[in-house]
Amino acid sequence: MNLTNTTLYYVHDPMCSWCWAFKPTWDKVKEALLGKIEINYLLGGLAQDSNEPMPIEIREYVKGNWKRIQEMIPDIRFNYDFWTSCEPKRSTYPACRAVICAKQQHPDFENLMIYGIQKSYYLETQNPSNEDVLINIAEKLGLDTEKFKIDLNSSQVNKILLDEIKLTRSMNINSMPSLALKINGTLKGLDIDYLDANYIVKQIIP
Repeated sequence: MNLTNTTLYYVHDPMCSWCWAFKPTWDKVKEALLGKIEINYLLGGLAQDSNEPMPIEIREYVKGNWKRIQEMIPDIRFNYDFWTSCEPKRSTYPACRAVICAKQQHPDFENLMIYGIQKSYYLETQNPSNEDVLINIAEKLGLDTEKFKIDLNSSQVNKILLDEIKLTRSMNINSMPSLALKINGTLKGLDIDYLDANYIVKQIIP
């Protein structure tokens, strides 16, 4: 299969628990495709900006997702102390913008910021809806934190996020994580198996 005019899109949100669940398999997929195909990340944006605490029913829904993930993928870990040590907020847009800010400083920082957010959220009981948490992650990664702070609240970065969200919706992608293969301008959605990287790779390279 000629992959010259082929792009694989990975649609995600750094605060999406199913994206955290998919990470080990996604890492294997990327390794199998290294140097063979262009891979582009797109932010789907789970929840808009808000300083309001997460409603109780949504807290229970998210915690339920964590439990379902661990039943399906026992190696995935969550620190449930998050729900008592933090004031959860629904908004994921700040974390999404942080990924864009990191990528703008250097493309290699995109994945590092995604993992930094996931680690702080799911394992270290930090709340990536808060700017101070995101700035701390940027500092640990060695980013220019002053530039990061400015960019995090810039209209330019927010526009990039909104454009990416708009693009994912135009691709009829309404869930995360999602994978879509663009071949000569034609888009094809891929099935995801959270436990089998080869199943995904074979849809791209039969």
